[in-house]
Amino acid sequence: MTPRETPPFRADHVGSLLRPPALRTARERHSKNEITAVELRTVEDEAIRKVVELQRSAGLRSATDGEFRRGSWHMDFIYRLRGIGKSDEQLHVTFHNEQGDLEFSPSAFRVNDRIGLNEVVFADDFTYLKSIVDESVTPKQTIPSPSMVYYRGGRAAVDETAYPDLEEFYADLATAYAQQIAGMAGLGCTYLQLDDTSLAYLNDPEQRAMVARAGGDPDKQHVRNIATMNAALRDRPDGLRVTTHLCRGNFRSSWIATGGYDFVADALFNELNVDGYFLEFDDERSGGFEPLRFVPKGKQVVLGLVTTKRGELETVDSLRARVDAAAKYVDLDQLCLSPQCGFSSTEEGNDLTLDEQKAKLERIVETAALIWG
Repeated sequence: MTPRETPPFRADHVGSLLRPPALRTARERHSKNEITAVELRTVEDEAIRKVVELQRSAGLRSATDGEFRRGSWHMDFIYRLRGIGKSDEQLHVTFHNEQGDLEFSPSAFRVNDRIGLNEVVFADDFTYLKSIVDESVTPKQTIPSPSMVYYRGGRAAVDETAYPDLEEFYADLATAYAQQIAGMAGLGCTYLQLDDTSLAYLNDPEQRAMVARAGGDPDKQHVRNIATMNAALRDRPDGLRVTTHLCRGNFRSSWIATGGYDFVADALFNELNVDGYFLEFDDERSGGFEPLRFVPKGKQVVLGLVTTKRGELETVDSLRARVDAAAKYVDLDQLCLSPQCGFSSTEEGNDLTLDEQKAKLERIVETAALIWG
């Protein structure tokens, strides 16, 4: 086995990283109009420069900006699509953790007009990231997948005047994403990740029941989501590697859904036209490795074996044993290693320290080197 020269890499990570205190303070002060947007961006630039160095010094071959300019992994992107605005309503989402339940009530959004793309979202952010990496590190851009625009709200979140036929909505959404993908490639992006919770959530019977209540087809929603993603990716430029990340919710070390990948596995691995899959496998909520038997040759699976929800550091031996277990269902050469999710999907972050985050990234690199060289 040899190190991979193209993404995803043997040791990789999902994207978001814990915000340092100075950045969180600056964002709070900006929200109170105590500092300007220019002053905030200066603080962000310095924090991103340091977090890129953290990734490089840990031995990672890819680097993100930690999503440091975002409050949320997906909403900061979705609100910048034309035709989408904030709703007066709030979503009511229940997350779970070992201590109990945690209620989260973000603002809902509504598709009020035809979907479109006015500009390449996060263009300036990626340009800055690309400018500060060295030749040993590939800059990686993360964006939410098209599924996130309609999964939770369903038909009720899409104005029937704008879209009497939902197929037109899906088509416009795919077109906007295709333009975004082409735009990112034009900026020199060679590593793009579409973050998608829906394809993991739909393994949970409770989530499929939610889809049914919203007027969707719980048995085929994952197929619909995959079709929209494929339409967006159909004309992706040569040289652009695309992965997707699936998780079951990540907010302050809590989660939403449970269940293995069995329900979506066949369509996910054989129909979705991406180069690799970041899959969470940090505990029993994610089920076993058996669904990996559907992964075809030529695709990579990044095993999310290192949890971002707790600070306790996994041992090398435990990680190697789990990689060996996964290799019973898919060739070892098709496997890579990463955390199970981001460390900070929202700016609040998960319940671990910056030092614990650093140790986990280094452990991933250490373990991958022992397994694959």
